[in-house]
Amino acid sequence: MIVAKHIHPLKSCVTTYLRYTCLLVLVLCKSVLPLQAQRLPVIPAGADAYRMWDKWPSQRFGMRTYMRSTYDRSGSNEAADASHYLFMNGETDNVTLDVTGTGILYFFRTNHWHGSPWHFTTDGQKHTIKETATEDPVNALRNIKASAFIPAAPFPRPLAWTWGDTKGADLIWTPIPFRQSLRIAYSRTHYGTGYYIYQLFANPRNLSQRIKSWDIEKAPDKDVVALLSKAGQDIAPVHIPTRQGTVALNQEKVTLTDIRGMAVVRALKFTIPLADAEKLERLRLLVTWDDASLPSIDAPLSLFFGAGTLHNAGAREYLVKGFPINIRYDSIRQNVVLACYYPMPFFKAAKFELAGITPGETFINYEIRYQQQQLRPAFSSYFHATYRNFPSPELGEDLTLLDTRGMEGKSEWSGSFVGTSFIFTHSGDLGTLEGDPRFFFDDSQTPQAQGTGTEEWGGGGDYWGGRNMSLPLAGHPCGVARKEQAKDKKDLIHSAYRFLLADLMPFGRNARIQLEHGVDNRSTEHYESVTYWYGLPAPSLIKTDELDIGDPGSEQQHGYHSPQASPVESIVSRYELGVDSLNIKGQGRKEIYPVHTEDGRYTTGVSEFTIRLDPANVGALLRRTLDYSHPNQKAAIYIADDNGDTTHLKWKPAGTWYLAGANTCMHSNPPKELDKRVYEVQTSNRRFRDDEWLVPAALTKGRSRIRVRIVFVPVEQELYPGFKFPGKNAWSELRYTAYSYVVPDFKD
Repeated sequence: MIVAKHIHPLKSCVTTYLRYTCLLVLVLCKSVLPLQAQRLPVIPAGADAYRMWDKWPSQRFGMRTYMRSTYDRSGSNEAADASHYLFMNGETDNVTLDVTGTGILYFFRTNHWHGSPWHFTTDGQKHTIKETATEDPVNALRNIKASAFIPAAPFPRPLAWTWGDTKGADLIWTPIPFRQSLRIAYSRTHYGTGYYIYQLFANPRNLSQRIKSWDIEKAPDKDVVALLSKAGQDIAPVHIPTRQGTVALNQEKVTLTDIRGMAVVRALKFTIPLADAEKLERLRLLVTWDDASLPSIDAPLSLFFGAGTLHNAGAREYLVKGFPINIRYDSIRQNVVLACYYPMPFFKAAKFELAGITPGETFINYEIRYQQQQLRPAFSSYFHATYRNFPSPELGEDLTLLDTRGMEGKSEWSGSFVGTSFIFTHSGDLGTLEGDPRFFFDDSQTPQAQGTGTEEWGGGGDYWGGRNMSLPLAGHPCGVARKEQAKDKKDLIHSAYRFLLADLMPFGRNARIQLEHGVDNRSTEHYESVTYWYGLPAPSLIKTDELDIGDPGSEQQHGYHSPQASPVESIVSRYELGVDSLNIKGQGRKEIYPVHTEDGRYTTGVSEFTIRLDPANVGALLRRTLDYSHPNQKAAIYIADDNGDTTHLKWKPAGTWYLAGANTCMHSNPPKELDKRVYEVQTSNRRFRDDEWLVPAALTKGRSRIRVRIVFVPVEQELYPGFKFPGKNAWSELRYTAYSYVVPDFKD
């Protein structure tokens, strides 16, 4: 038996019998223990988020990722989404991000050096970061190769790049941890654009390493720098089972291989004759996991591997030199190697096919390496690459690159969004790049990720100046700088890629990945996209309750008690998204985001209520719909086990819930780099917003009901010195929605 194989012979038969019995009991107990009682996967944190890249597919319980930016609050593209500040303090203290909680900033992006010196305040400790162009920004472009961060030690390549490499942006992927708070401020406000990706954690003990406040004097670990420096190389294990061969492309669809068993693919590689590369770039790669009725990977070959075309006008060695994906041209062997190293788990079978073939005498070589799967299916997820084609984008409407609801016939998915590869023009029109990325997770009506533009998402700035670049996690691999330079129609195809590793974005029930096509969704260019994501067809977040503030029945049912709350008020407004309406030629004015009514209250005191949870939960998430006209909403949160006796509850502090800013912000974009800031107060007509807060698992475990106490904390923050925010500083509550984290009910 399997158990007996691990028992060593002993002299005493009794001892042998006892050990065998105990071991057998342990194995059997483990097999029948509910998944919730077994240890959850450890979340890679800090430098481990890179070095543990083989954990890409694992479920992330009690972790959320957010992308904030300097986007135009009116929903359009004012100043190219630059120079919108939450609030201002001193002349050199213009705040773009203000976060409370335990987390890690994994990505920071600005356009060139604009805003430098930047101030990163972690847990009350102020750190100043500069870029070498700061001292003489007027003449900075003359010294493009001399650009670097100061101090240099925390920001080595390939974790950090400046605009000389990226063709327009300063990028930092160095993890910056914080235990209680993080604030980012710009010293200068001219063209102060940026976006930032950070994660918050409910259960720090479930992380791979303890979070400590950032030490700016400490350089990143050398092994992490060395690992990312291998981008473009074969980074997967080598001495593992391999399927490889040569396939003649002599029929419309061919099967490469069909692997049976439970394993994880570590390398997927194709080698194509150089002379046939462009002819084969539109073949469809199909990968089906576990005998599913539909493939989880279904995408054009070139776009799946990070480029809109395999046309290589500059005869570069690497078209894509990414960490998980690359395209390399071998001029000696006269071939092109396409490689993907995203780990791809499966639990029964994996079928690899190519389709869309025009039968001929062409051939292709493939190599698939795989190894034993270490993670149980419910804690893992399948790799997906979802292709979308937008030949004629609908005016006024975002492009939906991915909506997991209904994918492969399943309504709910849990996993992580891990990247995109997309064509944004087939005709060399770079104006499409003014479109913003907006990502929504788990029913939220407010994007948890809101960017400032398409080329920013792709790691560039100023349209990359039309030039190409390829970094481990972002790039613009193809397309000529100017239309008149095109010698082939494929020179006019421009594409970009963005891979998420440390900054991946988990979801528990659904994900919507949207991209604006040009300013206000006005572009009619032909877009194509591949979205990379991990997903298991079962939720890890389930909706267990909803409290509708202002509804007497709901308030009574949830024991809502807020003695200092305002009377119920009805608000007619919108969520903070794109423009309200758009004038479309031949159609007139089209309403894009109609107004609707929400009822609710606000308080400067205490609110209490009871919410239901799944007793098998491994944590919870509270979502609040609020009125964002109330600035800088902050509260201390307490949790108690609701046993029905509300007079003898044992309250435990759970943390602080804080949402910086308001629908009123500061816009300051003076004409010149060294000009003093200006004071333009802007108030959006969008008051509705959804905001989230993670409840620690220690306060929810085994409980079917918890009592929540929210204690308002006043914030004395001016919009700018001497000028108060126009709204009342109060805690707004229109609706609370409760979600329970659960181990996905997935049977392999």
